[in-house]
Amino acid sequence: MCGISGFLDFSINYFDKRPFWENILVQMHESLKHRGPDQAMIYLMPHVGLSHARLSIRDLTGGIQPMTRTRNGRSCTIVYNGEIYNTDELLPELKNAGYKFTTTTDTEVILYAYMHYGKDFVKKLNGIFAFAIWDGESKELLLYRDRAGTKPLFFTQKGSSFIFGSEPKALFCHPDVTPAIDQNSLLEILSVGPARTSGNGVFTGMYEIMPGHYLVVSKEGWRDVCYWDLPCYEHTDSYPETVAKVSFLVRDTVRRQMISDVPVCTFLSGGIDSSIVTALAARHMEKDGKILNTFSFDFTENDRYFQSNSFQPERDLPYVKIMLKHCKTNHTFLECCQNSLFSSLHDAVIARDLPGMTDVDASLLYFCSEVAKHNKVTLTGECADEIFGGYPWFYRKELMNRDGFPWATDISARTVFLSDDVVHSLDLSGYSHARYEETLSQVPHLDGESEEEARRRAIGYLNIKWFMQTLLDRMDRTSMYSSLEARVPFADHRIMEYVFNVPWEMKYHDGIEKALLRDACADLLPQELLWRKKSPYPKTYHPAYEKMLAAKMREILADPNSPVLPLLDRQKTLTFLDAPKELGRPWFGQLMAGPQLIAYFIQINDWMKMYHLSI
Repeated sequence: MCGISGFLDFSINYFDKRPFWENILVQMHESLKHRGPDQAMIYLMPHVGLSHARLSIRDLTGGIQPMTRTRNGRSCTIVYNGEIYNTDELLPELKNAGYKFTTTTDTEVILYAYMHYGKDFVKKLNGIFAFAIWDGESKELLLYRDRAGTKPLFFTQKGSSFIFGSEPKALFCHPDVTPAIDQNSLLEILSVGPARTSGNGVFTGMYEIMPGHYLVVSKEGWRDVCYWDLPCYEHTDSYPETVAKVSFLVRDTVRRQMISDVPVCTFLSGGIDSSIVTALAARHMEKDGKILNTFSFDFTENDRYFQSNSFQPERDLPYVKIMLKHCKTNHTFLECCQNSLFSSLHDAVIARDLPGMTDVDASLLYFCSEVAKHNKVTLTGECADEIFGGYPWFYRKELMNRDGFPWATDISARTVFLSDDVVHSLDLSGYSHARYEETLSQVPHLDGESEEEARRRAIGYLNIKWFMQTLLDRMDRTSMYSSLEARVPFADHRIMEYVFNVPWEMKYHDGIEKALLRDACADLLPQELLWRKKSPYPKTYHPAYEKMLAAKMREILADPNSPVLPLLDRQKTLTFLDAPKELGRPWFGQLMAGPQLIAYFIQINDWMKMYHLSI
């Protein structure tokens, strides 16, 4: 896993000021050093520059990037971030075609596959990736992103200059790119945030390659190509056949994703998703006589302050212990204190370049920093809920049939701090609904679908295209901030394609959430864990954390230089801070309520201050 960046301009010759442009490339990979601290290299030609910060996972001594290969006089160069899990299937045909491999990296396989098959070769790849290829023959720069959107890749066009990078901070190293925000930025942050409209980079003029897309940049400009979307077809397998197919896909995916030249660990939350991944990873390592490292997360004094609710009915810790009795691992219990959580709120903004899921981001950022002291690669249980239907809005009618994003049920909960002028000038509800309708118009449907079946399919599509993207972005940025590669087996495109077309009555077999996944993996888990009710990522209920948030918010209000002040109504904000009984309404997902709203505006202020943004 790595950080990639670069620029392209056909109207100038970079060699005319070679030391200057080489220094810009160095600055770009230095800004991404957290993503790849092991090696850093640059590539500069008259019209293109590429930069790479490497986290060495496969072929530790080889595989240096940017990587250039030449065949029959044609030279191509790649910078790559990710992992390809089907290289063994791709190699034979490439070798038979005469391609000579000098490394064991998937980077070289990608580059030769592009040279052999052409631009649409990406359809052959199974993996998580974002990469750029400079084709010296066609004079084109191609930027690719994986189907699920697991790896980020941002870009902007400034005059004749095209600039790209794994994270926005890399683009800001280019002399033509200055951080700025506009009305669309505020709508993204205040209306749909911490989610983002696909392709929207929030900063003025910044975009992101969309999942399942690639960009072709040439002298004529750039064009966007969609190479993958969720397919729609009739599901004809019986329930036993469906269970068997899911069972195979999950096992095959975890097996593939164990590939690494450094030890792999797993996150073990005590939920069924991470427990399934852990059980399979542990079995894989046992074959080699090794024991899997596992890590669980909790908060200091959560045993004292935990509050059971409909979304989070019980703590995870007892189920982690049940799993550890069932599966032999080297386990580490990690805890985050309130001070570390609060201080990590600021670090999470640095990691994400944006305000995010507040303490959900901050805690994962902290935990990943601890895991990275032991391992460089981890497997997670992320994305199973979006794909198999684990959230309440998949089956609770009042959420499922809401005319809007089901995880953001009350737009008014977002406005309690905002001034009346801001509320009136920014149509937050209209913006959110427009993005919702826009996505609904893209949902594929089968002829003859009932109204309820069509809605079920739409909910699945919305979750994969929106909610899952937010969590994948969070996972990438919080893990890579500490040079930890996080892999997401459930986001394998084969699983997404198959399960998306499985009828709801199979996913919710016998009225049990995620019954299909439970039945497919019944032999892997102890019974009391297998049938556990879903419980989301842990959060703190410690009153000290809320007091820290309120104190920080008051400090922001008292500072006339706080950049977020033009958005806020001082009296409304103070009233909210004085009314802890009002802190319970979720405004995004299941975890983000009153305390997280305070934290979100703290992060907005940090973000604006960090990038010198003004309204």
